[in-house]
Amino acid sequence: MSRTAQISRQTSESSIELSLNLDGSGKSEISTTVPFFDHMLTALSKHSLIDLKIHATGDTHIDVHHTVEDTAIVFGLALKQALGDKSGISRYGDATVPLDDALARAVVDVSGRPFLVHSGEPAGFENTLIGGHFAGSLVRHVFEAITFNAGLTVHINLLTGRDGHHIAEAEFKAFARALRKAIAFDDRVQGVPSTKGKL
Repeated sequence: MSRTAQISRQTSESSIELSLNLDGSGKSEISTTVPFFDHMLTALSKHSLIDLKIHATGDTHIDVHHTVEDTAIVFGLALKQALGDKSGISRYGDATVPLDDALARAVVDVSGRPFLVHSGEPAGFENTLIGGHFAGSLVRHVFEAITFNAGLTVHINLLTGRDGHHIAEAEFKAFARALRKAIAFDDRVQGVPSTKGKL
């Protein structure tokens, strides 16, 4: 069974072309015109083992917000499409990832019920500019867009952290590692891993 997806999305604010393979090796070709976001998506691909190709452009002369959020929306939609009926997957995954001063924990449930709990970032982090252009507030926006469009329940908790770059990267890597476990096949699972018979 091929767990792949390819999605295009065009709006007046952005243009996104995205393809992914859930059973890849973490190879990526990322170009969003937002350098720090490219860095985060490359890390997400590497640590989730999802092969990911993204070409995105948008009205970054106004703000990078639209391009970043719209790319995350498309990633979430593609993830949901590639997962299909979710038969045979582990469903749950968790990971705790350090990056120097930062330590982030993520828990993922491929539940079909969109819900995000995101906590622990220091006061003022949302106003931090990472790489001179990527606002700290966009980290939460990305996880919201992925969660709600993929139908995931996600808990991300920053346990400690001081440097904005490290905080964001630890959160992305923790999410990637937890997602990797959740979407992996479990040989002992028969059908959909839910007492309801549907996720």
